[in-house]
Amino acid sequence: MSALVLAINPGAGSTKLALYRAEAVVAREVVRHDERELAGFARVADQLPLRAAAVRAFLSRAGVERGGLAAAVGRGGLFRPVESGAYLVDEAMLRDARAGARGDHAANLGALLAAEAAAEHGCPALVVDAVSLDELEPVARLSGLAGVERTSLCHALNLRAVARLHARAVGRPLPELRLVLAHLGTGASLAALREGRLVDVVNPQDEGPFSGDRCGGVPATALIELCFAPGADRGALRRRLFGDGGLHSYLGTRDVREAARRAREGDARAALVLDAMGYQLAKAAGEMAAALEGRVDAVLLTGGAVHEPALVAAIRPRVEWIAPIAIYAGEDELSALADGARRVLAGEERAKRYGEAPPP
Repeated sequence: MSALVLAINPGAGSTKLALYRAEAVVAREVVRHDERELAGFARVADQLPLRAAAVRAFLSRAGVERGGLAAAVGRGGLFRPVESGAYLVDEAMLRDARAGARGDHAANLGALLAAEAAAEHGCPALVVDAVSLDELEPVARLSGLAGVERTSLCHALNLRAVARLHARAVGRPLPELRLVLAHLGTGASLAALREGRLVDVVNPQDEGPFSGDRCGGVPATALIELCFAPGADRGALRRRLFGDGGLHSYLGTRDVREAARRAREGDARAALVLDAMGYQLAKAAGEMAAALEGRVDAVLLTGGAVHEPALVAAIRPRVEWIAPIAIYAGEDELSALADGARRVLAGEERAKRYGEAPPP
């Protein structure tokens, strides 16, 4: 029997779990957490006992006895900048995950939960292609204001998984391909991939197109006014930009499908907003094409929002001049995590050590 791998993908209100043998799914579950219970925790890391109990219960239901796992792999969070690939969860990573210095994000729980499961089963704990993956070239770091650098935060796990999937589909090694990658979900991440590395990204926290609930790049002068408006405070402004922004701010919904339905039924404002969303995404793809000197093998569109044909139709004519478009709708980050762990277990890839690795 091949090795049994546990994959853990914590989200804001849920924990996605799956067990794999090779590429076969043994068990899969989405554990929903009560919003009121989560609201009682001051910080995301404080949720660890609750989430760890859910993981143990899942393994029990799946009949996994102590020592039955070959590896536990979690989503990598907002750590210090790291290169792509798999990392062993060590004390340095756990400290950073608990501290949440770069953001108190649910993804930080991935390493913590993997470490808890690994300790119980005597196996390695890993993360793969963390959110803080940073392979930016020096020229991409300059923001235009000395002392303020552009930062690399993106949906790296799904972007790189789709890039590997496309490389297999076209029968070429990934390092040979030059790709523009776009993950379109509640947030929108884009990246330029060259020689297997994400040499530039559009960071959904700071810049780029608006999405389901994020505003994207707000004009700097307007942002200054928002910061100093009467009654403004940090928490409320963050919520407005990164929870109630984007599609939600215009239409009161974060769901692209709902926006498209309204547009089909004659809602002119919904049609305009949806078109603007596609327009901004296309402009960001053009930026990433420029980072690749215009030599691009394909533009890959992925993420949940790509299931909506109306959004793809708003993007396609604006980017198809760059390169052929390939659609990989949805995301399967659990499978991507398990694939990364299997590569390590099979000796195809060496797991790096977070505490020993220099920043890229």
